[in-house]
Amino acid sequence: MRITTQSFDTLKDLDIYTIGLFEGEDLSEKHQLVDAACNGQLSYALKEDSFKAKLNKKMLLYTSGSTVFKRLLVIGLGKRDEYTTDKCRQVAATAVKELISLKKENVASEYLGGPALGKDFVNVLVEGFGMGAYTFNHYKSKDEENPEFVLEHIILSCKHDIQSSIKKGLTTAKAVNTARDLGNHPGNVATPTYLANAASEIAKAPNFKLTIFNREDFEKMGFGGIKGVSDGSDEPPKFIIMHYTGDEKDGKTLGLVGKGLTFDSGGISIKPPASMDEMKFDMLGGAAVLGIMQAVATMQPKLNIVAIVPSTENLLGAKAYKPGDILKAYNGKTIEVLNTDAEGRLILADALSYLTENFKVDGLVDFATLTGAVVVGLGHRYSAVISNNQDFADEIKSVSDFTHDKVWQLPLDEDFTEDIKSKIADVKNTGNGRAAGAITAGAFLQEFVKKGTPWCHIDIAGSGWNKSGKSYNPDGPTGVGVRLILELIDRWKKE
Repeated sequence: MRITTQSFDTLKDLDIYTIGLFEGEDLSEKHQLVDAACNGQLSYALKEDSFKAKLNKKMLLYTSGSTVFKRLLVIGLGKRDEYTTDKCRQVAATAVKELISLKKENVASEYLGGPALGKDFVNVLVEGFGMGAYTFNHYKSKDEENPEFVLEHIILSCKHDIQSSIKKGLTTAKAVNTARDLGNHPGNVATPTYLANAASEIAKAPNFKLTIFNREDFEKMGFGGIKGVSDGSDEPPKFIIMHYTGDEKDGKTLGLVGKGLTFDSGGISIKPPASMDEMKFDMLGGAAVLGIMQAVATMQPKLNIVAIVPSTENLLGAKAYKPGDILKAYNGKTIEVLNTDAEGRLILADALSYLTENFKVDGLVDFATLTGAVVVGLGHRYSAVISNNQDFADEIKSVSDFTHDKVWQLPLDEDFTEDIKSKIADVKNTGNGRAAGAITAGAFLQEFVKKGTPWCHIDIAGSGWNKSGKSYNPDGPTGVGVRLILELIDRWKKE
């Protein structure tokens, strides 16, 4: 999607113009100009129609005699004092979905209430346009008589230079949609090799270095976790490392890890068949990291990032690891495997320990669709945060409040580390039964983060995909985590 700017007084012959109205307010001076451009049809419709400008409600007017626009699309913004950046994303997505359904190419929009938010609203509005326009039709047969309509261009009515904000919004939306695409592809397409190829394309940008370890490297490197999980699959596993150097001399360094389990059958501890098709989504942590790094490649921020995506399938081949096996992770700690369906934490163990043993980072965030327990606890609207550093957790929560990429912190103290101690190895890969499952998973991961490294584990098992979301979140993968980290990067980077 392209977004350009043009002042309202120069617009003409549009198919559709879009405005937003706050609930219970008279037409502003700006909207009086819009009303005049359609010969008072807006004010007449508001007087006669039941449209009350409730949030995300729509009204479409067919104007007559207007030389500016043939139709006027009105979106409800709700109450002004309740309007937020998240609602701005929602109304932008509502608007763009309606524009797409009308299949008109020559369209324009105002800011849809954005100025009520103060500064930095343009990129949020643009995010809503880009995220709301998302569809995934890769595998549907083309209908030659009714081809899919793609909205390629929106004009924003504006007199100011807002290109940097537009670029930021479009880059963020594209990164979110990339993560969604990666998650939507089936497991026979989005294999570990597919993810590695995606990383390779991203790493062609300046200041990137890409390293990929393969199955034959795992034993030599000491990657016992990913080796154990991948042994049951013939699909080649990958350990993907992307190193971006935007300010090597004295910039901050951020560490990112994303679980890239491209299909999870549960292994020997096989899952029940109901909804097992959704286990193609078990790589959404890795998808988020790749989406983030795609945006980094475009924006080239002044800081440093080390991103790792350990990627494999978890299947039931003849060499599959078994309950009772003992594996050794990169940092030398041994793991008693009690459940082969608790595999994500095993591949993350290698990634977290490799990153923190070989790189000094100012903060480390891992994303993983890790536990069913987090879905029970938080549903699909929040991601869980578990951390060893309260200052870093508070920073993540602050960013979350701003982006509405919502997180909720769960506790982590020494009592939970007792739950993952093994009698015959250093740790075991499950806690004591079902109690506090999301937290004991975090306690396990903490064992593989080098002491002194500020770290936040973010469990996206619930928030990673949904079946009924907001207007900018379609059914399926949400791209959760991408906006969160891009905002963190924006706060960390040197100007």
